[in-house]
Amino acid sequence: MKASPADQQRLVEVAALDTRIRQADNARKNPPQAGRVQELLARRQQLTQELTARLGVRDDLRAELARIESDVAVVDARHARDAERLAASTNAKEAQGFESELAALVRRKADLEDAELAVMERLEAAEAAVAEQEALIAATNAEGAELSADGKRAVAEANAAFEGATRDRSAVAATLPGDLLSLYEKLAQRTPGAAYLRRRTCEGCHMVLSGTDLNALRRAAEDDVVTCPECGCILVRDGESGL
Repeated sequence: MKASPADQQRLVEVAALDTRIRQADNARKNPPQAGRVQELLARRQQLTQELTARLGVRDDLRAELARIESDVAVVDARHARDAERLAASTNAKEAQGFESELAALVRRKADLEDAELAVMERLEAAEAAVAEQEALIAATNAEGAELSADGKRAVAEANAAFEGATRDRSAVAATLPGDLLSLYEKLAQRTPGAAYLRRRTCEGCHMVLSGTDLNALRRAAEDDVVTCPECGCILVRDGESGL
């Protein structure tokens, strides 16, 4: 096939634009933040499960504390009632019974208050554990929100790059002969498509050509369309090819 050197050089531009299109397409489908966002979603699920467990512990302690406080209130009410009865009693034996019950109530209240203090200490630790877990979840959510926003910006930028490169590619491709473009597109399915030969090296596969291959290229006419003997892409020659 024959093609002017200028047309062949434009093929390299098409190849570069195709590379940009592929890169932009991959970037918009797989933003760099996506992997970390998935990690954060999994971490948030684990943190939430742990938070549920800690909330259960805290709520059980709150219920236990409420029960103890209720028992204390009952003891106080009975103590007040028995104290009134003792004050009003004129029977020595009855008064002795009230005094015995009042002493028992004092001991019962002391036991309840000790239990109440112990539960309050455990509840304080449980509430701190809940707050700690909630802070971790909040931090995870904040990082996820920031990454999601960054990802949306990255996708928007990749979309713009994809659309711009696609427009540029169409404009350059429209200036090329149809048979030359068809050959390039066929080769581009399994090779870089087109690349410069620079300093005896194919820029498509980065292989240095042998002396035999370089001699064959020297014999080729300027408008001959030649391919790289290593990767098969269209090899575009210019003043820096080293021939």
